[in-house]
Amino acid sequence: MTCARPLMRALLALVEEGYSFLVVPGGGPMADLVREIYSRGDLSQEAAHWMAILAMEQYAYFLADGSGAALTSDIRRSEGDCSVQVLLPYQSLIEDDRGLLHNWDYTSDSVAALVAAQLSAPLIKATDVDGVMLNGKVVLEVPANRMLGRVSCIDQGTIKLLCGHLKGSSIWVLNGTDAQQFTKALKSGEGGTIIKG
Repeated sequence: MTCARPLMRALLALVEEGYSFLVVPGGGPMADLVREIYSRGDLSQEAAHWMAILAMEQYAYFLADGSGAALTSDIRRSEGDCSVQVLLPYQSLIEDDRGLLHNWDYTSDSVAALVAAQLSAPLIKATDVDGVMLNGKVVLEVPANRMLGRVSCIDQGTIKLLCGHLKGSSIWVLNGTDAQQFTKALKSGEGGTIIKG
């Protein structure tokens, strides 16, 4: 959470250079709480799913608060409008969750993958690692099918989507803990790992 607001400020600064972003929030500590309650056996899978989506929505308010980013429940591309918007995923998904399976394999990563596919937009995952590690080092590119069954910074639901009906899509994993480095990587197209479906 400590690096989230500097990253939001960095994205807003990029708007002046013609960039536009729709931020799909993670669940943050609120989703961790839902996962903990679920692990004790106190929640059904269905309730846990929607509570985790609501946790993403709560985190959206945190990301937008004081940043100048706008909250939106619309999943659509703003033609010609350079801006940073933060998605309210519960409001977007409650009526049509686009076939998202309701289990812990499918987290905010999967929501973001489905949103990016709907928008025909590139998907960038800002995370706390430098990319995907294989054999002890960060790889520049990896096929999604090589990630099946591996614990990584991307949920297995997203990997399954990239191997299935999102085949041909990709996700770019970038370290978002340093906003300056993230911006530099974004502009140069270098760094992190691209997972190709």
